[in-house]
Amino acid sequence: MKKRVIAALLTALMVTGLVAGCGDKGGSDAGSDASNPAPDAGTAAPATEETGDDAGDDAQTPDEGGDAAGTADFTGEDPQLAKKVKILTIWAEDNDNGILLNKICENYKNEVNPNFEWEYEMVAADQLQQKISTLAASNDLPDFFAYEAGAPLVTLIEADKIVNVSEALEEIGATQYINEGAAELMKGLSGTEDLYDLPLGLNAEGFWYNKALFEQAGCEVPKTWDEFEEVLTKLDAAGIQPLVTGGSDKWPATRLINAVAVRTCGNDIMTKTANGETPYTDAGLVAAADTVAAWAEKGYFGEGITTVDMNTAGSMLMNGKAAILYNGSWFTQNLADESQNPAGKDGIGFFNIPVSDESVSSATSYSMNCGNILAMDKSKYDEATAWFLKYFCENMGDLAMNEMATVKGYTYSASAELDPYTQMVLDAINESTEGFAWWEAKMSSEVSKTAQENVQPLLNGDMTGEEYMQSIQDVHDMQ
Repeated sequence: MKKRVIAALLTALMVTGLVAGCGDKGGSDAGSDASNPAPDAGTAAPATEETGDDAGDDAQTPDEGGDAAGTADFTGEDPQLAKKVKILTIWAEDNDNGILLNKICENYKNEVNPNFEWEYEMVAADQLQQKISTLAASNDLPDFFAYEAGAPLVTLIEADKIVNVSEALEEIGATQYINEGAAELMKGLSGTEDLYDLPLGLNAEGFWYNKALFEQAGCEVPKTWDEFEEVLTKLDAAGIQPLVTGGSDKWPATRLINAVAVRTCGNDIMTKTANGETPYTDAGLVAAADTVAAWAEKGYFGEGITTVDMNTAGSMLMNGKAAILYNGSWFTQNLADESQNPAGKDGIGFFNIPVSDESVSSATSYSMNCGNILAMDKSKYDEATAWFLKYFCENMGDLAMNEMATVKGYTYSASAELDPYTQMVLDAINESTEGFAWWEAKMSSEVSKTAQENVQPLLNGDMTGEEYMQSIQDVHDMQ
């Protein structure tokens, strides 16, 4: 990732993004964007069991799906075409992106197009891929749906199921409203020259630490893995739980393996494994898994590592029950909330993943993600949808900043006073020259599922690092 792109990306990294497969799994405040009081979304139609059955009932549809404009002129006023869109996500209507998606629909209907309707459905994050796979197979995808960037999205791109967003944005004159860094990050994840998804977050990741506990144990912020290991030892000797992670959510634990793997094997290691250039059973990857397993065996994560969710993990850090938590920039929302963070405005610090060898992975490279993304069904994309998409891109940046003081990967004109924690993240990564993705970013859905399911046996001592990586390789070989 070139410095020009990183500069744009860092400009956008104000505060939270999303999750899940990317780590922003809606509903867990400390593991994704913190929940906020929901604005009135009362005009949203009630959710149904399945999506897509009657999407576009009132819509003007083109002869062929995906040809939205025809001879439409998107420089003029919105023609107020009748349209009902279906939106499938992993967020409740009163949580994070659920708030924003319903609010922007409500605003579009009230301010621009009274003939616009929408239906909002939520599915559990761990059921999202199966749900979308089933709907895609029956040519019944919803108009808009949350999904995971990387390999899962590539499957839909190759099947020609989703809208080419780059072409759509150019057609409607909205390209300039997508943050350049977010666009480049998502293109890189899908390995395409064009964009096929819309951002719903933009995040940097690293280690958050409790300053009081570090001071109590006489610890300095580590810059290398050797120093990190020394910090863990000191904290443990002082009777302080060194680490905490959301083991029950699984993805936070695989983030730790990724942190070690990237610094010891290179920023592109997971791309190489996905492409078959390096096996998942590579000695460096086995060692990374063994490192995290060893932390668990030493008791660094405390009791019940696989029963702690990310929300609880964040609370433990802020309440001084544990010293270090790996999390993303979205965690700043929790930190800035005085009701959640008794450590106060200066009680929690942040540091990048320690390095092993600067020639392998530099201290100025950061783990970055775009959270879960929003894709559009190609067969249902028409002129009416295009007009809504234009409004969506033009207004989502300001809406996210005004409603939640967050950046979602869109340009914005609204100004928001930054809290100290957000400023801390920005200051810490201003030197960044490169970004790398998370553990599962390039994995297929089945490989990703195996990687996350088996991380719990790894943490519990029921699998070795070699067995864990072999389980991933076995599923990869069957693809």
